[in-house]
Amino acid sequence: MLMSAPQAESYQGPLTCTMHMLSCDKIETGINCSSMSITKNYQNILALAFAVKELDENSNFLPNISLGLYFLNSYGLGRMTFKATLSVLSAQQKLVPNFNCDNRQKFIAVIGGRLSETSAQIGSILNIYKTPQLTYGSFSLAKDDKKQFPSIYQMVPDDTYQYRGVVQLLHHFRWTWIGLLAMDDDMGNQFLQRITPLLSENSICFAFIYKITKVTYIKDMSDFMLNQAEHYSILMDKKVNLHKFFRKTLFNNTVGESIQFDQNGELVTVFDVTNWVTFSNGSFARVKIGRLDPQALSENELTLEDDQIVWHRSFNQIATFPMFPPGFPLAAFGIKDYFFLVLPISVCNDPCQPGFSKSKKEGKKFCCYDCTPCPEGMISENKDMDACVKCPDHRFPSESHQECLLKVPSYLSYKETIGIIFVILAVSFSLVTSLVLGTFMKYKNTPIVKANNRSLTYILLLSLLLCFLSSLMFIGKPGKVTCLLRQITFSLIICVALSSVLAKTITVILAFMATKPGSHMRRWVGKKLAYSIVLSGSLIHAVICVVWVCISPPFPQMNMHSQPREIILECNEGSAMMFYSVLGYLGFLASVSFTVAFLARKLPGSFNEAKFITFSMLVFCSVWFSFIPTYLSSKGKSMVAVEIFSILSSAAGLLVCIFSPKCYILLLRPEMNIREQIIRIM
Repeated sequence: MLMSAPQAESYQGPLTCTMHMLSCDKIETGINCSSMSITKNYQNILALAFAVKELDENSNFLPNISLGLYFLNSYGLGRMTFKATLSVLSAQQKLVPNFNCDNRQKFIAVIGGRLSETSAQIGSILNIYKTPQLTYGSFSLAKDDKKQFPSIYQMVPDDTYQYRGVVQLLHHFRWTWIGLLAMDDDMGNQFLQRITPLLSENSICFAFIYKITKVTYIKDMSDFMLNQAEHYSILMDKKVNLHKFFRKTLFNNTVGESIQFDQNGELVTVFDVTNWVTFSNGSFARVKIGRLDPQALSENELTLEDDQIVWHRSFNQIATFPMFPPGFPLAAFGIKDYFFLVLPISVCNDPCQPGFSKSKKEGKKFCCYDCTPCPEGMISENKDMDACVKCPDHRFPSESHQECLLKVPSYLSYKETIGIIFVILAVSFSLVTSLVLGTFMKYKNTPIVKANNRSLTYILLLSLLLCFLSSLMFIGKPGKVTCLLRQITFSLIICVALSSVLAKTITVILAFMATKPGSHMRRWVGKKLAYSIVLSGSLIHAVICVVWVCISPPFPQMNMHSQPREIILECNEGSAMMFYSVLGYLGFLASVSFTVAFLARKLPGSFNEAKFITFSMLVFCSVWFSFIPTYLSSKGKSMVAVEIFSILSSAAGLLVCIFSPKCYILLLRPEMNIREQIIRIM
């Protein structure tokens, strides 16, 4: 650690360089250190003297250069440090700075003490002379201090690296609840000021701070303004060159480690992580278990060999394998013992298990917390999570809130019980409708079939048949085609059926009005009016459907939010306004048909359909008016089931109420299906 000054151009022959060491050690200086002697410091002085002796005796190290030493004592007192520093700049036995006429060699560097305040006190004077000072103790330089002490070179790395290493060690062992011990002096205060925010930033808190008191003496600093530096121009040049030499220093020590200073005059090095292994007899051994490289990447700064660590016997904790019952053959699975050792624990409280999150305790450190169960819809997979998190949309929380499980796709399938029931009903009603249609076609020339517009009857029965079959489009996995067609197809078919019912009702009314003497309604009675009503009613509905498809057509979607554990595969109706416009138009047709049929229910005649239409439309309106609130309050496959039920029940109501009386006469009372009977009644 000793550096020689470069030779001046005017000097020939060997150069003798003197280095001063200021420290508080009990050496022969004429002053008694008494009880303030520190063995550690004395060992440092012996090591330095030995190193200088080796350098001087071996010409291979510094040829033609001899190194000298001169020790001064500071006693750990500020005034004594200043006095010793000024004595270096003065003649022997006289404290007169810049006046030195004895035959001693001019010194070129100083090795300061181990304390940062000692180095600062020495540097406040030596900086005037640009004299390099090497420190082998901790001396943390702030930004302003680096400008104030440009001549200080640290032979030990900045404490910041060690603090970072300590934090990484604490994280490695998961220790978050620690205590801090510090000297009750400036160095201890600096340590606490630097380490406490670093711990907080890394989620480590301290249970206590204990300051160890020592006797300190606070003395006033003497301000000496030395303005005679120009008398030492040659020596100053040497010192300037020495500064340049220090800044460019780069060599390997005896163990092969690279030694150099950075731009701040701090030593760049790698730290060893050592394990002090103690034995029962009180002896101990130092074992290297890792290293800390401040220049490495953040994830590679600290490397440890955990299997090399030997914990003190008071730290050992015994634990068992709770998942194995007593007597379980562990050896068969390569487990030699039923017991194992765990690392020492240093936490404020037990960690929060998965399914819980941390919640702050009022008035406590942030490392002390309560564990709160995750709320509905959220989980925590790891221990000590700060907050629970939501599962992705396609997953849902488990019962324990420890993991996210996959949601199951849900739609009304043909394989489900309710799906099978709807298929059976739809097919059954379709067969019944086909039989009714076949019956009417068989008896197409009979009076009862011809009395109420045979063509409208066929149109109505075909509409009901297609209506039953259209309900099957709502069962199964929704696709682009089925979503686009099912609502439009069903609504168009039911619109034709309602228009046919309305046309039949109006035909009945006009027929009875035309029988009155002098009535002008005869010209309105006929197929043209009936067809016009069916065509116009269906055409209006078709226009609404075309607008719906053009503006915002229905499409399939995956609804992940309606049910907590299911992904609902459904058809999005696109424009809700158009969907309810279609339903509103159907409701309008049904209301008009019901009103007209209700007014015509008391018309005379055995074959008057108005009373049957009135009852059928009452059933139809009741079903669809109850459908809307039920549909809006349902979710998933239940919503689809409600619509299918409404389709089947409303169509079945029309089929049964309108056609069952006629089928009764056609099949069971054929004597009533004669023209004379009709004429007699009328």
